[in-house]
Amino acid sequence: MSSPDPQVRAARNKSTSRPPRGPVVAVTGAASGVGALLTERLAASEEVKQVVAIDERRGGCAEAEWHILDVRDPAIADRLRGVDVVVHLALDLDLETDAAARTAYNVRGTQTVLTAAAAAGVHRVVLCTSTMVYGALPDNELPLSEDAELRATAEATGVGDLLEIERLARRAPRAHPGLNVTVVRPAVLVGGTDTALTRYFESPRLLVVAGSRPAWQFCHVDDLCSALEYAVLEKVDGELAVGCDGWLEQEEVEELSGIRRMELPSAVALGAAARLHRIGLTPSPAGDLAYTMHPWVVSGSRLHDAGWRPAYTNEEVLAQLLDEVSGRHTVAGRRLGRKDATAAGAAGATVALLGAAAVVRRARKARRRI
Repeated sequence: MSSPDPQVRAARNKSTSRPPRGPVVAVTGAASGVGALLTERLAASEEVKQVVAIDERRGGCAEAEWHILDVRDPAIADRLRGVDVVVHLALDLDLETDAAARTAYNVRGTQTVLTAAAAAGVHRVVLCTSTMVYGALPDNELPLSEDAELRATAEATGVGDLLEIERLARRAPRAHPGLNVTVVRPAVLVGGTDTALTRYFESPRLLVVAGSRPAWQFCHVDDLCSALEYAVLEKVDGELAVGCDGWLEQEEVEELSGIRRMELPSAVALGAAARLHRIGLTPSPAGDLAYTMHPWVVSGSRLHDAGWRPAYTNEEVLAQLLDEVSGRHTVAGRRLGRKDATAAGAAGATVALLGAAAVVRRARKARRRI
């Protein structure tokens, strides 16, 4: 008896093949940013059975099963039934968001997702914070171990929220036995992002605080997504730092970018940053400045030991960042229009802002005297 035609045999094998045995993965914040990229990546993976996408609006991934709701809604527990792994990426780290509203969303959202995941029988939750939680301090080792103490304070944009998320991650397995929590901490994230650290490279001059020793480590969003996929597939767990190998010294950054430095004494730079933020002229608090002064480079040894490698170098990611911010004009964290930036000039824009701060202070003193 002759064997079946190869095309018939292939069709028969396809019809009788088993569905993927991988996990069912839910992604929060799936409609935009890293969440959208990860949703597309997981939906295309043969190692993932199904992707459940959760956001307040529908995204573009047609292969995912979409649920439209706020992650702070306890009803999310019903949407997580049958899910094996949750990747929680619904975070608001926008520089322009009111700080209290941002914290309420980030912390309450994470609490709700962890509680709902445990109630729904999810066995793993992957959270994403930042290597900023280690803190930028003059005595930091280069590089820091992933097990290094988290010494950051809540003085930089969003870092207080990230530290609280880290605390929730440590507490969750005790509060919910059987729930595994993995925390992924990317370095300076680049690829469609807008943070105080990416805006640093939109300035006409790179502010350097006298006596400081900055060290720059970047993370491309594609590398972050591949690291998150490693965590989803349980190829690695625990607390993971992700970024390019090594780091760039400030002098290398200036040479590669072609942007010259403007060096200020520490007291002047920190004092001006604090005053400008306090009177509402800049979105970045003075605490953000520490991350441009001191090293906070982290070794990604756990991911490396699991076989993961970054696809990008620091030099390549910096080049992409410079390309993305080309044409933007930022001084002290505040974006300027093209006309304003041209009129103000390079160092002149900073002087103008400092002068504005002084005018406001004098006006307030005058009002108090009346």
